[in-house]
Amino acid sequence: MGLLEVITLLLIGLVAGFVGAAFGLGGGIIIVPALIFFMGLTQHQAQGTSLGVLVFPVAILGAYNYYKSGYINVKFILILALAFVVGGYLGSMFSISLPEKLLKKLFGVFILLVSLKMIFEK
Repeated sequence: MGLLEVITLLLIGLVAGFVGAAFGLGGGIIIVPALIFFMGLTQHQAQGTSLGVLVFPVAILGAYNYYKSGYINVKFILILALAFVVGGYLGSMFSISLPEKLLKKLFGVFILLVSLKMIFEK
């Protein structure tokens, strides 16, 4: 794994942790599209790796099925999980400083943008 891959995974993990904590989103809405768009993973690989990040104790059985089918990258999981913890801390600090109305609007815009990207990507 090259330095660029490690840096990209750290950034994905930080953003996923931050946005997850700041806007109450699950990590999958960040991690899955990011692994597809920036790391070139397939949908199955991205979903399996995202589950692997959150494996204990939430999704261990689902992640195990992806692992048995060869859709989990353990190295990616370790880096993403570490960065997710830091991003989660920073995101929660950011979120609590925002007015509820603004936070609600930011949440809606973010979901819309990700949805449109996923729907209209070629």
